[in-house]
Amino acid sequence: MPERQRADARRNFARILTVAEAEVAVHGAAASLEQIARTVGVGSATVRRHFPTRRALLEAVAQKRIEALCVRARDLTGRDDSRAALLEWLSDVVDYCVRARGLAAALAYDTAADPVHENGCGAALEEAARPLLDRAVRDGTVARDVTVTDLITLIVGIALATEHHPDPAARADRLFRLTVAGLSPQS
Repeated sequence: MPERQRADARRNFARILTVAEAEVAVHGAAASLEQIARTVGVGSATVRRHFPTRRALLEAVAQKRIEALCVRARDLTGRDDSRAALLEWLSDVVDYCVRARGLAAALAYDTAADPVHENGCGAALEEAARPLLDRAVRDGTVARDVTVTDLITLIVGIALATEHHPDPAARADRLFRLTVAGLSPQS
């Protein structure tokens, strides 16, 4: 939010974001912009002025989590076992997506839903994960044709598929491990 905005606009933004975080925690990506406006005590146009799309709202709500995941990727980049470092980071992303309702939707690559705005969350994670993946590819522990976009898309799919499961964290972790191991029996 630009600092040159009026003080009341900055206060509205902060209040809207606080209420949006609570609504997204309860309702995920389906959080109602109108309910957020009612709770804050502003018109829905005020909410839409700050967050013109649902994705913009979800990205703002997820910003701190995304920043934490980016820091985590940088922290893991220097580990000796590049594959283990990449998998540990991806597991963290799965865990965040499951615990933080709406985060998977914010990461989804859906240009039809919001063709005007770039996926800032996905772009930030891609940039942070690229050194982890590049190192694992160089070390020969991950196939050369795997991309960060592929990995984030898999995570989003797992998080969205398990969102309504009785134990989404356990189910998401199982599906992630299955994805990593593949379908071949372990010897």
